[in-house]
Amino acid sequence: MAQLQRLVISPSQFSDRHINLTAEQEHYLSRVLRLREGDCFIAIKNGEWWLAKLLTPALAEILEAIPASNELAVEVVLLIALPKGNAFEDVVRSCTELGVTCFVPVISKRTLLKPSPQKIERWRRIAEEAAEQSERQVVPAILEPITYSECLSFVNDFSFICVARLEAKPLLNCLVEVKSQIENSKSKIVILTGPEGGLTEQEEQAAFNAGFVGVSLGKRILRAVTAPVVAASLVSAVLE
Repeated sequence: MAQLQRLVISPSQFSDRHINLTAEQEHYLSRVLRLREGDCFIAIKNGEWWLAKLLTPALAEILEAIPASNELAVEVVLLIALPKGNAFEDVVRSCTELGVTCFVPVISKRTLLKPSPQKIERWRRIAEEAAEQSERQVVPAILEPITYSECLSFVNDFSFICVARLEAKPLLNCLVEVKSQIENSKSKIVILTGPEGGLTEQEEQAAFNAGFVGVSLGKRILRAVTAPVVAASLVSAVLE
């Protein structure tokens, strides 16, 4: 099935083993990929894969379920103080490929970006495209931006804040130490990263007080767009 195009389908598009394609999907399959009646593609719905065949440019038939297991063993939530410009797009794209389940954009004290609804929808489209490309079963959720104090409510037993200028144990070591606990409990891994210039001392202390564990991503100072990708890579490496 590796040669077949993957397409994320909304549950509302399924009807009696048929898929009603949107105008955008119809254009993509018929005009961009040049698929014709009788050609097949893989439909992704709620973590399930289905082999589907085009009946008309706007209608496809579900043929059979396709076994797939490409997700990490537990959910990974990234709390990301938004970087400036369009940098968050690169974070979404890369971290979706690495298996992140949920992105939570955070407005911290040093955050400059105040995203519009259109930008948030663009992020979600990028996540969907990256999930299709990387053969994910799940399209990551991208929540509405929240304040820094609100993001601290995501804390659980496996929550980490990436710090750059404090003495902290490497994230890799922390993950290895608690790997069996995480997998047995099926609890989420929550990781918080800062914006350009980092989180303030007060923000870091607030995270510690809430229960986040301070961790290091190495001796060098990483950019706001690099840190979440490195963190997600470490999580993926340990869990897989």
